[in-house]
Amino acid sequence: MVLMTALTFYGTFDVAATTEIASAKTTKVYKSNLSKANQKAKSWIAYHESRGSYHARNGRYVGKYQLSSSYLHGDYSKNNQEKAADHYVKARYGSWVNAKKHWKAYGWY
Repeated sequence: MVLMTALTFYGTFDVAATTEIASAKTTKVYKSNLSKANQKAKSWIAYHESRGSYHARNGRYVGKYQLSSSYLHGDYSKNNQEKAADHYVKARYGSWVNAKKHWKAYGWY
């Protein structure tokens, strides 16, 4: 009986571990395809907005790029912050290089 319980526990544990590994592999990581100049400008803005911290907060502004919490729709994950920041900058400025120029002129983007 003890052997059967041990085998059952081990089998259940093994299935749970396999499921966890499989779900980790299917989670897509957001990757932007920015030029080196845009990547450099993006990093510059992140440093000046939050010192690069995904956990930074300033009132309703959240994360590495200090986006409005409503813009992030409650998802403060690294993936969503990166994706939302790229989307925001492309829609508003066309590029991170342009966003950096705006930031330097006005102190925000």
